[in-house]
Amino acid sequence: MTSPVSPAPPAASVPPVASATPAAGQVTLYTTVDSPLGELLLTGDGTALTSLSVPGQRGGATVLPGWRREPTAFAGAERQLKEYFAGERRTFDLPLAPAGSDFRLRVWNALDTVPYGATVSYRGLAEAAGSPGAVRAIGGAVGANPLLVVRPCHRVIGADGSLTGYSGGLERKRTLLALEGVL
Repeated sequence: MTSPVSPAPPAASVPPVASATPAAGQVTLYTTVDSPLGELLLTGDGTALTSLSVPGQRGGATVLPGWRREPTAFAGAERQLKEYFAGERRTFDLPLAPAGSDFRLRVWNALDTVPYGATVSYRGLAEAAGSPGAVRAIGGAVGANPLLVVRPCHRVIGADGSLTGYSGGLERKRTLLALEGVL
């Protein structure tokens, strides 16, 4: 059973859009981290995290030729993820640089305003992102979130409290919401 949908934060509380795009020709760095969701794939540019994927994720990153495994570049992210899964961390403090349109970046930033242990409906997230009439587009942006767990798209649920889509699979969404005490 899910908890009631929490009210959306006001649009004014959504942080400004911030995006960093890796320089042309820059090598993508990656590492893997064990977790209760399976082996996480983290990618980055050496300064910021660009994606966090789970095995079998719809649209998730896959290691490509030319990428370089560099675990030390992700030491902070790995530490924070372990703390989160141990129930010792409620927010992430990491430099993020997902690639996306201005609209998607705005939606992903709005995800950051949904607190640990709370949920928001797609409509509530649309309002928080300043696009109250774009609920369907909000759903597409949430589904394209390249930073699972860190950007909490698992906290977005149906208006009736039902668990709806999650690119990492509904069982993983249940796991994350249970960890946060929502289920």
